[in-house]
Amino acid sequence: MSFLKESLNRRHFMKVAALGAAPALFGAKAGMYVSLNGTLTGGRRGWPEFARLAASQGYGGVDVNLGAAMKEGVDATRALLAELKIKPSMVSLPVPVRGEEGAFKTAMQRLEESAKFAAAIGCPRMTTVVPAASGTPKAELRKLFKDRLTAVGEVLQRSKVRLGLEFLGPLHIRTSQPHEFIWRMSDMLEFGKECGPNIGLLLDSWHWYHAGATVADILAAGKSRIVHVHVSDCVKQTPEQVRDNQRVMPGEGVIDLVAFFKALKKTGYQDGVSPEVLGRIPKDMPAEEGAKLGLSTTLAVMRKAKV
Repeated sequence: MSFLKESLNRRHFMKVAALGAAPALFGAKAGMYVSLNGTLTGGRRGWPEFARLAASQGYGGVDVNLGAAMKEGVDATRALLAELKIKPSMVSLPVPVRGEEGAFKTAMQRLEESAKFAAAIGCPRMTTVVPAASGTPKAELRKLFKDRLTAVGEVLQRSKVRLGLEFLGPLHIRTSQPHEFIWRMSDMLEFGKECGPNIGLLLDSWHWYHAGATVADILAAGKSRIVHVHVSDCVKQTPEQVRDNQRVMPGEGVIDLVAFFKALKKTGYQDGVSPEVLGRIPKDMPAEEGAKLGLSTTLAVMRKAKV
């Protein structure tokens, strides 16, 4: 029996409605909360143990493994999150937007099922990465992405799910291919608006900094277009020296994360903040220690910003 038939029948819908919105269900307070991200654990915890680790370390939320959670089912996933009293912060878009046409079409056939699942567990937020450079000329790639993301947005909108597009800022990424694509925050914001009313940004402090974005860019995006947030820091380097896997914990580098969080607060953003620290966690560090370090450093910066 399919997920749609099994989990989204009238009886299940009434159960979901009776339980209410995600904040009430999962017992977390309103406002920004820190969500456990897989870069902190080195992939050493699968779902649902990953969620249990988040709760045991004091996280307010968890990045959800969509495929694994869907195998568990709506009821089991909702029960797990309710038991742990944590929020589901985001799921990755299960569609290869830059993949071959056949793979894209096949994945699109299953997207509605995934969107309904995400909405049913109280996580109406998906994210995907948009390349900063490509072997395809910019105008051609832009048309392809716009057509595909518009189609994706229309499917997600039926379940009131939003999609966050991640822009990539470092110089070495945006010059890695012959043709530059969208890498500035303001350009990605406008592109998202063109693709649909429910399409905005995955705002990553690392890429925000390396793309030369500002507090004004965050305020311009506003609550309605900031779907999810990643946070990390960087040491002082020239643009030519920066590599994407050289991130450090929030507060260990030179990014003005206090201003970053103050701007987020001013927009009214009240969803997850996931520490994504590529390259920072030693391979032999236990998952518990990585999770603890990510939470403590992120909370320290958020407290300085009074959020």
